[in-house]
Amino acid sequence: MTIWGIKFLSAGRLWALLLLLVLVGVYVFLQIRRKKYAVRFTNLSLLDQVAPKRPGWRRHVPAIAFIAALFVMITAWARPASPVQVPQDRATIIVAIDVSPSMRATDVPPNRLAAEQTAAKKFVDQIPERFNIGLVSFGGYAQVQQQPSYDHEAAKRAIDSLQFVNSTAIGEAVFTSLGAIRNFDAQAKEKPPPAAIVLLSDGDNTVGRSISSAVDAATKAKVPVSTIAYGTDSGTIEQDGQQVPVTVNPEALRTLAEGTKGHAYEADSVEKLDAVYKDIGRSLGHRTEFKEIAASFAGVGLAFALVSALFSLIWFQRLP
Repeated sequence: MTIWGIKFLSAGRLWALLLLLVLVGVYVFLQIRRKKYAVRFTNLSLLDQVAPKRPGWRRHVPAIAFIAALFVMITAWARPASPVQVPQDRATIIVAIDVSPSMRATDVPPNRLAAEQTAAKKFVDQIPERFNIGLVSFGGYAQVQQQPSYDHEAAKRAIDSLQFVNSTAIGEAVFTSLGAIRNFDAQAKEKPPPAAIVLLSDGDNTVGRSISSAVDAATKAKVPVSTIAYGTDSGTIEQDGQQVPVTVNPEALRTLAEGTKGHAYEADSVEKLDAVYKDIGRSLGHRTEFKEIAASFAGVGLAFALVSALFSLIWFQRLP
């Protein structure tokens, strides 16, 4: 059970609050009964002598503080827990970069691939050392250039070494990335690491397995694929002495991202790509867990109990 962002690990114990509600009802009943008993004295002057003036509202303060103490302590007994962000030490990010001929386009200077490489290396520098980084390149086929590891410098060297390859196999890039995650360590098959794939491409899947089959595989593995449609519609490349347009197909990439519960982005500059990487790094870097805070509740309950005792001693020379 979660109330106002607080999760109760032993929520069944909150039923004890019903007993507290009964106690409040008994207290209110006794106060009403005391008033009815007092008005039986028709001689008000005699009533003042028999029953001196009561302390009024002060007599309710210890009782209210005592009831509040019981309420908070019962709440503590139910083991409240608050959400906290816990680092994921096995967190793995696979960066899949399109190296097909369309990435030669210079609409993002000096060209799409070079801009990708620059931004990808900046991204690796921003990722905490406890993150594992892997690199997959894809053209007509997909290939693991760097297995996931803490060696971020090796990942940057692998990014620098990328070469152009004909065709574009987006589906194969996803399958190859999933394979790298499955082979991450000895326990990866039984307990896969928290992982995400970041895929950069202009969006046209021309060879290999389909995007829909990649969606099915990534969904089954519970690995979100965030995509970045890189480039602009004004991009061209030289082919056989002619300028051939190479537009961006963000719809295909959005289908892949949304189908795997990832995020689809469009980045037509290095600056935008930097922002995209930061967002993905934050989302993967932590998981939400609930930390028990019963001790804090018990402390508040104790404070109310002390207040009840203090005012009862000061005003009535007795404990409640």
